[in-house]
Amino acid sequence: MRARIYRPAKTAMSSGTAKTKRWVLEFAPASAREVDPLMGWTSSTDTQAQVRLYFETKKAAVDYAAENGIDAVVAEPKTRKPNLRAMGYGENFATGRRGAWTH
Repeated sequence: MRARIYRPAKTAMSSGTAKTKRWVLEFAPASAREVDPLMGWTSSTDTQAQVRLYFETKKAAVDYAAENGIDAVVAEPKTRKPNLRAMGYGENFATGRRGAWTH
C-alpha cells in the first residue's frame, strides 16, 4: 500500500488556519474510478481511498506507517510568514488615523 503524509493547507475561503495543525495519512488510490451508467455516480472498488488518518505530529504518522508496513511519502508543508499589524484590526477604526478613510 502506498500513502502520503502531509499537513493540509488552509482553505482559500477563509484566512484562518483551522484544520492545518494535524498531519494526515491518506492512501493512494489503487484502482481507477468508474461512472455507473444507470445512475451516473462515480464509484470505485478501492475502499482504502476513503480512509484518512489524522495524527498530532509527523513522527506519529511516520511511526504508524512503519509499524503497519505502509510505504509512505512525506510532503513537507510550505509555511508562510504571519501577517501581523502593530495595532491589529482596531487600527482600521482609530480616531487618530493618519491616512484618509477610503470607503
